[in-house]
Amino acid sequence: MRIPLYHVDAFTSEVFSGNPAAVCLLDRWLDDPILQAIAVENNVSDTAFLVPNAEGFDLRWFTPVTEVALCGHATLASAFVLFNCQDWPAECIRFQTRWSGTLVVTRRGDLLEMDFPAIATHIISPPAGLTDALGVKPQETLDSAEDLLIVLDSEKTVREVQPDFPALARIACRGIIITARGERGDFVSRFFAPRLGIPEDPVTGSSHSVLAPYWAGKLGKNDLHALQVSKRGGELFCIHAGERVKISGQAALYMEGMIIV
Repeated sequence: MRIPLYHVDAFTSEVFSGNPAAVCLLDRWLDDPILQAIAVENNVSDTAFLVPNAEGFDLRWFTPVTEVALCGHATLASAFVLFNCQDWPAECIRFQTRWSGTLVVTRRGDLLEMDFPAIATHIISPPAGLTDALGVKPQETLDSAEDLLIVLDSEKTVREVQPDFPALARIACRGIIITARGERGDFVSRFFAPRLGIPEDPVTGSSHSVLAPYWAGKLGKNDLHALQVSKRGGELFCIHAGERVKISGQAALYMEGMIIV
């Protein structure tokens, strides 16, 4: 069996930055162990698998460790491949997912705009071990559906955090977002998910379903410019629209190939 494979850097206009994603185009669903094995072999934070349906595509995402409920950068990469490598004729693509409903990606000039659910947060006390694992004291700690949101005092602090990843993996959540007001953008963030086999994700679209509503409330504005300040770095443009968040970015094709299994 031959499976078309694309390696795309998401939330950037240039290769070697942003967040790498693998996109695999399937005619039909393969058994889950094969999908997981392909994700392990690809060895990027997320591999997207697409199967055509009557309205667009079914979409699933796998890290090297597990399937996940929502992934932004691999959704952006999937839309980029369909628009730019598969000649998708319409301006929108509908993706049907298992746990996050229907996701729509719209081409708007150089940007691809994803329509994601807005995820609410609530303030909690920092879980045991969190402060030591991050090596920095939070200004606020908030919980969401899957991730913790940790608010720090400055962009400089966010950039300088060096987590103890084994300790961080003992915190009971999918991932940990750290964030602060930005110097060049409205806010900055980083994302750690050692439980998913991703110590630090370079650019995380799904975390902005949490970040955009939070910062919209704090800053009193719904149009937000975000920077993820990982080593590779990435840029996102967010619009908080009530129960939804519009998350836009660019992407760049790094590699096109074929998987043989």
